[in-house]
Amino acid sequence: FGFGVLDLSVVRGLAYYTGVVFEGFDRSGELRAIFGGGRYDALLSTFGGKNLPAVGFGFGDAVIMELLKSKQLLPKLASSPAKVVVFPMQEDLRSSAVSVAASLRSAGVPVDLVLEAKKLKWVFKHADRLQASFVALIGTNEVELGTVRLKRLADGSQEDVPIADLPQRVAGGLWLSVAP
Repeated sequence: FGFGVLDLSVVRGLAYYTGVVFEGFDRSGELRAIFGGGRYDALLSTFGGKNLPAVGFGFGDAVIMELLKSKQLLPKLASSPAKVVVFPMQEDLRSSAVSVAASLRSAGVPVDLVLEAKKLKWVFKHADRLQASFVALIGTNEVELGTVRLKRLADGSQEDVPIADLPQRVAGGLWLSVAP
């Protein structure tokens, strides 16, 4: 079979296969299956459709990444570090944080939006890893006032900035206060 090997003992664990199944491996055989699939004539009927002869397959991104690494074929991607990390202080402020991030992005400011429930210490470490210049904190008081608590990471200074002024403030580096 050239690059292929016929192995009639291959069994794939998904119950919807009704015929031939197949798996693909790297030539060295060091990795688990790169892709796999098979024949499934009755799959659509399980979702209310009629039986339709079909063949399909899927592959795993983790295995592909390992294969590309081992062959030194991973492309070098230029990083685009976020200038601002936006973080809602409470879960119910997420929509406000999304709006702030959208306004920054529409002004061309690279943003990382953290919507997971994280501790503030984690957010600042995350911003440092990203080499961000600012952290924009969205709190209840800030939302009521239409502002964002903007912390400049270079010197730890912070100020409340009107949301409308935020893109210009972070893009232009305008800063009013000098003390944390």
